[in-house]
Amino acid sequence: MPIDAAKAVAAEPRTGEIAWNSKDVQLYHLGIGAGVPATDPDELRYTLESRLHVLPSFATVAGSGSPGVISGLSMPGIEVDLAKVLHGGQSLTIHRPLPAAGTATATGRIAAVYDKGKAAVLVMRTEVADADGPLWTNDAQIFVRGEGGWGGDRGPSGRLDPPSGEPDRVVERAVREDQALLYRLSGDWNPLHADPEFAKVAGFERPILHGLCTYGITLKAVVDTALGGDVTRVRSYVTRFAGVVYPGETLRIRMWEQPGAVRVAVSAVERDDAPVLADTVVEHT
Repeated sequence: MPIDAAKAVAAEPRTGEIAWNSKDVQLYHLGIGAGVPATDPDELRYTLESRLHVLPSFATVAGSGSPGVISGLSMPGIEVDLAKVLHGGQSLTIHRPLPAAGTATATGRIAAVYDKGKAAVLVMRTEVADADGPLWTNDAQIFVRGEGGWGGDRGPSGRLDPPSGEPDRVVERAVREDQALLYRLSGDWNPLHADPEFAKVAGFERPILHGLCTYGITLKAVVDTALGGDVTRVRSYVTRFAGVVYPGETLRIRMWEQPGAVRVAVSAVERDDAPVLADTVVEHT
C-alpha cells in the first residue's frame, strides 16, 4: 500500500517561514473573480493597494500555499499518483484578521488518514502564526482514489442535514474561461487545472477549476452580500467539494442565514444545477 497511515501521522511536522505582500493578495483576489466592475468601490477594496482588505480564504494560498497540498503528498508514509488525487474538503479557522502583508511560521503535518474503502482521505493541517500569535488553521481533506481498503478508521462524516426552507439569498457568479490559469499563479500548479491531456488521464473531459478557487469565489459572495463587505467578521469556513466546475460556467450560490452563521450551497447553472459545494458553513460575528 503506497500510504502508511501510522507513519504519515507520526511524521515530524514540516515548519517553514512564509511571507506575502499586497501584490500576492491582489493576485489572489483577481484569481477568484474580484475587480468586476473594475471601478466599483466595493471591488476596489479587493484590488487597490491603498484600501486593500484581505478575504480570509487568502490563507489557503498565502506564501504560495506552503506547506501546501502538493508538498504534503511527499510526507513520509505517502506515495501516491497525482492523477488519482482530488481535493475533498476544506476547513479554515481565522484567529485574527489577515494583514495585507506579513511574515509568519507555517507548520504542516498529516493530522489523520482515513480509510473510505475505495479511497484514502488525508487530512493535511497547516497552522500559521506570526510574532503576535496564531493567525489561522487550515485543514485540507484530500481524497486519493484507489488507496483505501486496508481496514483503517473511516473517520467522521462531514455531512449536514440540508438547510430548511427557501434560501435567503441567491447570487450567480460567472467563471471566466481563463479563471484557472489566473488562479494557479497564486501557487497551485497541479496540471489538472491547465493541461488538457493530464485532465483526460485524470478522467475529466477538460481542465477543471481549482476547488479552492470556487471556495474563494463563494466566500467573497457571502462576505459581499450577507456580511456587508466586512471580511473581519469571518471566523471559520468549511466546505465539502461535491462536484467539479469547468472554467466558463456560472456558479449559483444559495445562502441561508442563521444566528452567527450562513449555510451555503453552490451549483453549476449550465449543468442543471449540478452540486459543486455542499455542507458549507461560514461562521461569523
